[in-house]
Amino acid sequence: MSKNYDLVIIGGGPAGVTAGIYAARQNLKTLVITKNFGGQIAKKAVGIENYPGFKKIQGMELVERFEKHLKQFEIDIVKSSVGNVEKKDNLFIISDNKKNCFKSRAVIVATGADPRPLEVSGEKEYIGKGVSYCSVCDGPLFKDKVVAVIGAGNAGVESALFLSNFAKKIYILEFLKESPADKVLQEEVGRNNKIELIFRADIKKIKGGKFVESILLRDKESGKEKSLQVDGVFVEIGSQPATSFVKNLVDFSEKDEIRIDPQTCQTKTPGLFAAGDVSNVYYKQIVIAAGQGAISALSAYKYLNKK
Repeated sequence: MSKNYDLVIIGGGPAGVTAGIYAARQNLKTLVITKNFGGQIAKKAVGIENYPGFKKIQGMELVERFEKHLKQFEIDIVKSSVGNVEKKDNLFIISDNKKNCFKSRAVIVATGADPRPLEVSGEKEYIGKGVSYCSVCDGPLFKDKVVAVIGAGNAGVESALFLSNFAKKIYILEFLKESPADKVLQEEVGRNNKIELIFRADIKKIKGGKFVESILLRDKESGKEKSLQVDGVFVEIGSQPATSFVKNLVDFSEKDEIRIDPQTCQTKTPGLFAAGDVSNVYYKQIVIAAGQGAISALSAYKYLNKK
């Protein structure tokens, strides 16, 4: 399959969806390639309270609204993942994992980020056997169980609060001496008698038999090690951008984020833009990703008009 477009958008999270809406409104012949809609919202966001227009909305409900809005426009959508992007003779050639090939005059990369692994002994061994990176996906499997959430940032605290609907006990293990989460979330945790915070926790190993049974951790202050009996481990220590397919066309930050011009979202390659968590924008928020999606689409439209 081969087809030509004005613009190809890679990714279906808030940045990619917003870019698609703006591109369609500019009458650009547009294709969106995404494995699924929602990005990290679909996998990780439980209750969203900071998106304008909604006092509180569930992550999946917001994703459904995004997708429905996008599909109101005449825009092509391919459910797939991209393997490679290259540029030849002022055209971008995009190949996906289904052996499709698309040509486009401009490209927006909005692939977001993948969960960052803990990288300790036992983590890989127990993925799917008690180790998870998605509380929304796997939380119901731990009804009346004891679980640990690694990381006390916003994502970790939100996951712990969500898991309290199922698990009988939740430990939040944080490497720092205090939680970096928003104060309102910290207060909510403080009112939840199922959740216990443990600070200065250096995770050394995840142990078990057929499934996870315990975590070996070391107190950073005292140096003492102890074993914590748990049935599940949810890793919430951040994410890393999904950028390998454009590695020859962009510059990366020290965190492997795509470097962009903050005014236009353009990368070092003319006609190639990046938006959302995949870029080196400092704050990773849904509303910021959506804003960058709009900027990148308008910038792509301006670029195409010049060409």
